[in-house]
Amino acid sequence: MKDHGLLLVNLGSPAKPTTPAVKKYLREFLGDHNVVEMPAAIWKPLLNGIILPMRSWRSATFYRDCWLENGSPLIVNTANLTKKVQELLPNWVVKMAMTYGEPSIGDTLRQMKKECKQIIVLSLFPHFTQSTTQSIIDQVKAVDPTLPIIDRFADEDDYLDVLSQHIQEEWDQKDYDLLIISYHGIPVSMVKHGDPYQDETERTTKELRKRLDIPQAKIKMAYQSKFGPMPWLKPYLKNTLLQSAQLGKRNILIVAPSFVTDCLETIEENSVQNYQAFRENGGDILDVVPSLNDNIKFANFLANLAQERLDQ
Repeated sequence: MKDHGLLLVNLGSPAKPTTPAVKKYLREFLGDHNVVEMPAAIWKPLLNGIILPMRSWRSATFYRDCWLENGSPLIVNTANLTKKVQELLPNWVVKMAMTYGEPSIGDTLRQMKKECKQIIVLSLFPHFTQSTTQSIIDQVKAVDPTLPIIDRFADEDDYLDVLSQHIQEEWDQKDYDLLIISYHGIPVSMVKHGDPYQDETERTTKELRKRLDIPQAKIKMAYQSKFGPMPWLKPYLKNTLLQSAQLGKRNILIVAPSFVTDCLETIEENSVQNYQAFRENGGDILDVVPSLNDNIKFANFLANLAQERLDQ
């Protein structure tokens, strides 16, 4: 039995890029009260009667477009990252789990408890928000309420250094007019109820501005991936792109720090859907900074962070 174990947790993905598999995944994801706060008596009939039948087939087409030979991009990239961290922590048991879908947090933790004496859980969401991080915490505590959880890391200097270097390398490749730092959005209502996400993302943008060798006027912040009719955090990425194109900023680089691994939102939403809308409105180049994925510096940061937290 090993002394230490580390569980890396990401969001999850459908098992296959098919309508039934996507429907099963979305039912679990959108059925989580941390994701949608609407009373179940109102939300469940809407979800099962309207949203799942309409959204599942459409989302399945998007997943098919970006599916890799060996599976979902999010799962494949998280597995590659996990392998890198395991190599950096040879005396640990390092595994991955997903909030929704497989491998599940509960099953993986129960197996790890048989393999190692002390376990730490690390959320792969840099910022804390109810709609992602809280569900990880709830599922971990259902197995063992004493397990330590690293529930965010966006304020860590080493992470900010790795991310800014990663962005700078991409920026230096071309003569861009604008860098848009785009975070996954959340409903405004969550922020009003005390969610720290907006403050944390704004803080990350401020820190990146300090570290990047890019004129301040060429950096903007936005939020993406809005779902449903309720107001979400603004400015919306798509609106920012279209307005920028109209103002003559036709060569744009997007970075999406909310996603540490490439997934549907970075590959399909940004590189396809937002690219098409941008081009149709006069834009020329729209590039997306690859997520950190299994970047060795990022893997090293995660390994060090886990070791530091266990020593505290």
